[in-house]
Amino acid sequence: MIKTVEMLGIKLNPLTIDETVSVVDQEFIQKNKPLHLMGVNADKINQCYEDSNMMKIVNNCGVVNADGASVVLAGKYLGIDIPERVAGIDLMQELLKLSENKSYSVYFFGAKEEVLQKMLSAFKVDYPNLKVVGYRNGYFKDDEIDAISQDIASKAPQLVFVGITSPKKEILIERFMRDGVNSIFMGVGGSFDVLSGTIKRAPLWMQKSHLEWLFRVMNEPRRLFKRYFVGNTKFIKTIVKEKRKLKL
Repeated sequence: MIKTVEMLGIKLNPLTIDETVSVVDQEFIQKNKPLHLMGVNADKINQCYEDSNMMKIVNNCGVVNADGASVVLAGKYLGIDIPERVAGIDLMQELLKLSENKSYSVYFFGAKEEVLQKMLSAFKVDYPNLKVVGYRNGYFKDDEIDAISQDIASKAPQLVFVGITSPKKEILIERFMRDGVNSIFMGVGGSFDVLSGTIKRAPLWMQKSHLEWLFRVMNEPRRLFKRYFVGNTKFIKTIVKEKRKLKL
């Protein structure tokens, strides 16, 4: 049984990154079971409150990590034990190592074609024995979704990494799983951009100080200011309100 807690009506699995890799491997890949592996941060929790369908998708996922320092800190404030932040990009890299070591097949779906190709080139150096069975950029029309689903199914990858923005990636993953694609799906947002070298990641000291979000805002202010400053304020208000309810 996978450890589970609840925060604001949202299911979370309080796992470390190593525990998550072990669960994905032993409980899903080795047992040939499909999985929607998700990480939630303050923005995703806000989305759940604004969109009941997103709440349903998150709570239907087989494994949900805390991918955000704000979620870990909120857990401590509410008395919920969450051992650590499991950053999506770190988990993706650990799963790539697992896949290379155990010859698990992988498929990459997302980003611009140029970014995707740069990442695949980098992976030939970083993961020379990685078994890549397919890939596709993240730019498509609605009438192409059937063909994309069929392509993934025909290649039968054990892991599929989806580098598309939210909530589009979650909806697509649910669609592929309904189509019967028997893979481990992980939405990784902008990780393809970082792993391709297109965008820099925050220095390690900022990651460890829970300031990676600030580095991202500094580098992409027009796109991310509202998400982090307005969104985090909304998240904090929700957490404080929940704390008051618990005291009653």
